[in-house]
Amino acid sequence: MRDVCLYAQVHQPYRLRRFRFFDIGTGQTYFDERQNRELLLRIAHKCYLPTNQLVERLIRDSDGEFRMALSLSGTVVEQLSATAPHVLESFQRVVGTGGVELLSETFHHSLASLGQTAEFREQVELHRRTIARHFHQRPRVFRNTELIYFDDLAPTIEALAYAGMLVEGADGVLGWRSPNHVYAATAAPGLRLLPRNHRLSDDVGFRFADRRWARWPLTADTYAEWLAASPGDSIHLFLDYETFGEHLWAETGIFEFLRHLPGACRRRGLRFVHPSTLAERTPVGALSFPRPTSWADEDRGVTAWLGNPMQAAARARLHQVGAAVAATGNAQLLSEWRRLTTSDHLYYICTKWSNDGDVHQHFSPYDTPYDAFVTFMNVLQDLELTAGEAGGRASRRSRLDTGERAVPDRHSQSARV
Repeated sequence: MRDVCLYAQVHQPYRLRRFRFFDIGTGQTYFDERQNRELLLRIAHKCYLPTNQLVERLIRDSDGEFRMALSLSGTVVEQLSATAPHVLESFQRVVGTGGVELLSETFHHSLASLGQTAEFREQVELHRRTIARHFHQRPRVFRNTELIYFDDLAPTIEALAYAGMLVEGADGVLGWRSPNHVYAATAAPGLRLLPRNHRLSDDVGFRFADRRWARWPLTADTYAEWLAASPGDSIHLFLDYETFGEHLWAETGIFEFLRHLPGACRRRGLRFVHPSTLAERTPVGALSFPRPTSWADEDRGVTAWLGNPMQAAARARLHQVGAAVAATGNAQLLSEWRRLTTSDHLYYICTKWSNDGDVHQHFSPYDTPYDAFVTFMNVLQDLELTAGEAGGRASRRSRLDTGERAVPDRHSQSARV
């Protein structure tokens, strides 16, 4: 019996308000609370609530045979807890069925895995605690932001006690091999890799509603036939959860497709399994990812976030301000900085065009990537200024605590001159 591993990502960032140059130093808030709340409630109404209800029904009606995995970013859990607790409860109910396995990731859906090992570990641990608090699960499989993975990351993931990791089944990595197997990580042989079958996944995530597609309209029976005819041991289908109802509206038939998929698969001898079940398998071989690989865009790299000079400058500034914030020891400033590490902020600055560019424009709240860049840099400038002021206050308190006389900076400057 061939296995099907269905996984979906649930994530919403804290979007920034239009922060102008003249807002720097005026005490303005960074995040657009009204927009974030309205978007979250809209997506919850169109996607989260109806999809959770459907998945819960599919699990119960199949006596637990239908299974899937979810990865909820810490930022979406935090927003749901504060803004829409009834929606968070719907996720808790569907997880409570036992049919949904939760995965780990960085709390802030960040790019910390790319060169910030200490911060990466802290965000992973923060996410672990969040999942334990709200869902009483300890995930055994890791899903990095946007499926970013590379060989040097494997030892860190293994050291964090994960048995498996979801990765992109990029053609440049697989070569002649099929994504429909469990592999070992070359740099950490004990870590199991589950490559996404991007063709079958994108048939649902991107092509389902395309009337120009030769296979439109796609039915659950047809799709199940494709799955049954695919070679290999296990088929790994990874999507955005917002595919159901938000990216693809109910009018496209996407909910009916999901409703009939478990039965269509069962009739063809296909079984749904959790990622942790596959992570226990003996691998068919090892996979090496020499460079960071993701599920984004046609190049399957990290250029969606770091592909142009503006993005490079924004990321460098982000790290610079992060060091200043860390030096203050101020938990509130650290929390605000970490919200800025969410990868979406760099994604909005992408200047790709053609097919990739259409995707970036669809998900961006800005008119242009340049607007996103200016807003992000203005916020970082303000946060650095705030961190400097907080650091100065902390330094003066420290001198007073040790019995030293606190001398105003301007007097010190005059004395040195």
